Amino acid sequence: MGTLPRTARYAAHTLLAALALTGCSSSAPPSAAGSTSPSSPAPPSPVQVCTSLVSYWAKETLLGTKWSGLDWEQKGLSNDQYAIHEDAVAAGRAEERTAGRDKALELIDRFVAQRCADEDGAMRSSENWRPPT
Repeated sequence: MGTLPRTARYAAHTLLAALALTGCSSSAPPSAAGSTSPSSPAPPSPVQVCTSLVSYWAKETLLGTKWSGLDWEQKGLSNDQYAIHEDAVAAGRAEERTAGRDKALELIDRFVAQRCADEDGAMRSSENWRPPT
């Protein structure tokens, strides 16, 4: 009763490998190369990226979360986005003093969305960026 015969062990390993591979594969047929699905989402615009990124970090800063102390490069912000961030945090803190935290967080979302739209995403490179030579 010790071990299975060699052929039984091989068959068991082969079966387990086949099951593992089947479980990891998609049941849908592969799509044709280069074709796009009509349900594929469009990539976000620079304004959407700016709004999402800056709003997130401005709210984190207002809330004083663990990661809010990262610098602008660690947060993935351009210099222009960081300027929006700082203005949004200042506006949020002023709103928090008068209307409370919830209203401050709402203000940050509106403020950042407007500024990112006005500056077309504020995606210009940082001042540290140099063109390749």
